[in-house]
Amino acid sequence: MQATLDFWRRQSWAQIGGSQSLRVFVALASLLALCALNGWATAVIALYLGVIASALAETDDNWRGRVRAQGVTLAFFAAAAWAVQALIDVPWMFALAIAVAAFCLTMMGALQARYKSIGFATLVLAMYATIGIDAQVAVSIARHREPLLLLTGAAWYGLLSIAASAALPAQAVQHRLATLFEVLGTYMSYKASLFEPLRGMDIKRKRLSLAQLNAGVVHELNAAKESIVRRLGACEPTGRLARYRELYLIAQDVHERANSSHDDYNALADAFFHSDLLYRCQRVLMLQGDACSQLAQSIAQRVPFVMDTDTLQALDELRNAVDHQRGQPATPQRRSLLASVEALTDNLAQLQAQLAGASETSARMGRTDMGLVDTSPHSLREMATRVRQQLVPGSMLFRHASRLAIALSVGHAVMYWIHPAQGYWILLTTLFVCQQSYGETVARLSQRTAGTVLGVVVGWALLQLFPQSSVQALLAVGAGVLFFSTRVARYVVATAAITVLVLLCSNQVGHGAVLIVPRLIDTLIGSLIAWLAVALVFPRWQSLRFNELAAASLRGQADYLSRVTQQYRDGARDDLPYRIDRRSAHDADAALSTAVVDMHREPGRMRPHAGLALRFLIQSHTLLNYISALGAHRVALPDSTARSTFVAESGSAANALHDLAQELDGRSILQAPGDYAGPAPQVPHAGIEDHLEGDPSPQLFSTELILIRTQIESLQKLARDWLKHERIAARQPHADEATMTT
Repeated sequence: MQATLDFWRRQSWAQIGGSQSLRVFVALASLLALCALNGWATAVIALYLGVIASALAETDDNWRGRVRAQGVTLAFFAAAAWAVQALIDVPWMFALAIAVAAFCLTMMGALQARYKSIGFATLVLAMYATIGIDAQVAVSIARHREPLLLLTGAAWYGLLSIAASAALPAQAVQHRLATLFEVLGTYMSYKASLFEPLRGMDIKRKRLSLAQLNAGVVHELNAAKESIVRRLGACEPTGRLARYRELYLIAQDVHERANSSHDDYNALADAFFHSDLLYRCQRVLMLQGDACSQLAQSIAQRVPFVMDTDTLQALDELRNAVDHQRGQPATPQRRSLLASVEALTDNLAQLQAQLAGASETSARMGRTDMGLVDTSPHSLREMATRVRQQLVPGSMLFRHASRLAIALSVGHAVMYWIHPAQGYWILLTTLFVCQQSYGETVARLSQRTAGTVLGVVVGWALLQLFPQSSVQALLAVGAGVLFFSTRVARYVVATAAITVLVLLCSNQVGHGAVLIVPRLIDTLIGSLIAWLAVALVFPRWQSLRFNELAAASLRGQADYLSRVTQQYRDGARDDLPYRIDRRSAHDADAALSTAVVDMHREPGRMRPHAGLALRFLIQSHTLLNYISALGAHRVALPDSTARSTFVAESGSAANALHDLAQELDGRSILQAPGDYAGPAPQVPHAGIEDHLEGDPSPQLFSTELILIRTQIESLQKLARDWLKHERIAARQPHADEATMTT
């Protein structure tokens, strides 16, 4: 009984410290109680909006970092609130100030994600201040209280955030790691579907889905790493933080092994169509994906992780099946493919060992270098350099900042033209809807509109069903909590929740129902302005970024391959330089995947060759899978002619990738189509047995390099086709293409 109580108490504290929505609940509920006891009904809406803005600015830091961030946030909030107070009655000065603020605060994103959050939240608070001033004027209340109330709400949430971070310093890292292993488990479960021994299976479609899932895993890996780094001090971490760092490094290794591909899946399906060998591979990987999900739950619940024995049994049965196949008569090609399955089995066994290590109290797994890179700026000079690097027309951030400034200025003019009394929802909607890319903006536009319609319907119904102001205030608290619990994964619901909150809070001062129709109209106008801005003001279509992103992806993979090859020569080391190159390759691949997906959400005339980009992404991600297989099996090869051949061929492959990246960057073909930048492999695939001498590593290395060579040749053809289409379009500039180059 006591153990159960301890478990639930630990869970409750973990949720309070790790869940932002629960902190929002505590902040809103306490302010509601304060206002109810003192009869401050007119102060509710401003206090609530201050809490929301402060929560939007919350950074993932230790308590000292949150103190510094909260100080910066409150300073920015105070400047914004008082500026609105001073300039709102002078329309042209207010429009100019909001445009300058939008540009400068958006450019803060060049520094780091935390400054991006603070800058965006400051703009949100400025919009809230305008809305609040209108509400106070409507009931003849001195509007000079509005900035003070907003700052009070923001400061109160900031104190709760700092207290939660101090009481549970590693809670945010725990949440990040749980999410990481959950998405990693999902990736592995889907990867297992590639082992279906079905002839003619659409492998390219599955590869595309894997590239998109991999982008999600990479995002969570980066988020978890940043969360850990922000809590590391000058001394070696101890306790839970040291444990979480070990789990993060395990996740990196598991990701590399799960990302690996050891041969062509259609060839494997044909060779072992009448065998259960691939089904056994599939079962092992699916069980390991389930183990990742179980590990995520154990991290979230802070309970020991116990590895399921079913996976060990499935792995033993897979080994037996491989041994049985090895004893069967087979052609040289089938023996070669069986060697790839053996390498896959060894990889799965090593992956199993990594997951089993997560159940140990200390999971260093023989690592001597556990360092992580801190990418935060550490001086004003470095901050200035980062901002200066983004102050160029080609920068996506610069374009977004300029676009947002112009959009808000236009929104302000439209607001005064239509209905200046309650038109600031136009600016707020534009701020939330206008995103860096066209695809993101269109998605956010539809979600914001649908959420607003849903919110006003639900809000109107609640106003009719519950006319009591006390009940409405309680419902507003629930709406605020719902907003923060859904704003990432379910933006429609989040928008509906924040709409309900504002309607209910506004009704506390007697005019909630009046806002319903203007809220709908303003949302539509603000969304239209955002859409026009992203389509017309400094548009940056993804087709124009493809060369840059594809080149970065190829360079990242070339560096990753070179680092892997070095360890085949010098010995495997899971050191920081290796992990940096591996992560950089995956970051570039994820950026390319995101851009290609966004490209398919843009107008058709702006992406005339999107199919080429899609095929390039599939081939590029497949290449990364083959390099990952080399990385998963890296071991020092004995000094021999075979090793020299392998190293030379790997260097040629890396050079070919660099040359192709140069072609894409320069938008010109350097070599004749089909040329491979380097000598042909000297060790043929079928004759590799002459170099084995009992060690399967050379055969694996040769097989993967031949697969890598095939992918590079495909990428060369696709890249050159893309460049040819670009040159044709440049010689025949139609109206649509001229728009694309704006």
